Amino acid sequence: MRALSITALMLATASPALADPSVEVMHFWTSGGEAAALGAVRDKVVAEGVTWTDAPVAGGGGDQAKTALQARIASGNPPAAMLMLGQTITDWAAEGMLGNVDALAEAQGWDAALPQAVKDWTKIDGHYVSVPTNVHRTDMIWASKAAFDKIGAAYPTTWEELNALAPKFVEAGIIPLAHGGQAWQEAYMFEAVAAGVGGADFYRKALIDLDDATLRGPEMVAVFTEMAALRGMVDPNAAGRDWNLASSMVINGEAAMQIMGDWAKGEFTNAGKKPGDDYACIPVPKAKGDAFVYLVNSLSLFTQTDPDLIKGQEVLASAIMDPAVQIAFNQAKGAIPARTDIDLSAMDACAQATSVALKANDAAGTALPTFAGTHAANAAVVGAATDAITAFFNSDQTPEEAATALADAIAAAR
Repeated sequence: MRALSITALMLATASPALADPSVEVMHFWTSGGEAAALGAVRDKVVAEGVTWTDAPVAGGGGDQAKTALQARIASGNPPAAMLMLGQTITDWAAEGMLGNVDALAEAQGWDAALPQAVKDWTKIDGHYVSVPTNVHRTDMIWASKAAFDKIGAAYPTTWEELNALAPKFVEAGIIPLAHGGQAWQEAYMFEAVAAGVGGADFYRKALIDLDDATLRGPEMVAVFTEMAALRGMVDPNAAGRDWNLASSMVINGEAAMQIMGDWAKGEFTNAGKKPGDDYACIPVPKAKGDAFVYLVNSLSLFTQTDPDLIKGQEVLASAIMDPAVQIAFNQAKGAIPARTDIDLSAMDACAQATSVALKANDAAGTALPTFAGTHAANAAVVGAATDAITAFFNSDQTPEEAATALADAIAAAR
């Protein structure tokens, strides 16, 4: 990897005075909670005297942002920093497009502060080419306390219990499952169900190892059988709905549940809702032992030669890793800090439970990298699989047909 040291470049090219350091940040954090989270980073950067240029690209899954980035790269004008996920980072690093903040990371002790699951997606080939803001849990249910109180039901602990709740909610005039009918949302729902129905070993074989027999086997059929039950709980107006609008349906009691990563909690927080009092944050049921599907968010740093831009990147990186910023960011974002050396007493009960669960699953070997977020597999495989998943979710295709279509799509993309 041809990673260039940002610090080395700064020392080699800096003029005696850096008159106007700046940083442009391209991202797809455009919902209320996401914008509030990014504001914590921006405020720290601006306070350090760096001009911040915001470059948002709407679209929660990041596909539009990837397209916009490709255009910027093609024109020879990459942003200073870009929100990327998983193997997209390693791909750009392999192309030699990313710089690093190794000297800063060493001076600030990042190696000791970050768990291996985070370093796997930020420290590529020994270089910190990306700076982590947080860790998300993707296999989560967000439940309206008012909706559950209305039907007098407890939160589900098994898939059978969850499925049995649907007709009760319908009878009470409540949509059982809030969903945004977008392909990336269905991919995240699928991986949550895969971990919940199939278990950690199945998830690893199917979605990390991409084992063809497992992809076509009875456990995958069982996963799609549950997905079929879930598609029957969604309202007819779901097509094209943004994820945060689906979260709002749970927030206002129009819908009972949403299966979504814990970035959804940022919307509840932004709406002034409290865990326990207004909503529940619970992992999807686990039929075959515990599992935890995680996603690492980080801002990757494109190589720059202008010393003012390089200085801006360093200030950005230092701001992201500031413990106070990590807390403020994640209070708004709904996630947990990337650093493990931070006191989480200021975080809410959901975040504290997620942190405990990550530590336990990491120790047990049941912490699983997100498939939908291109950690477990590359973008070509995930894209092909997502097409098969969304085709199933928006049709009357059988679970058996879906398992075959998924396996065929992944085989063709490899």
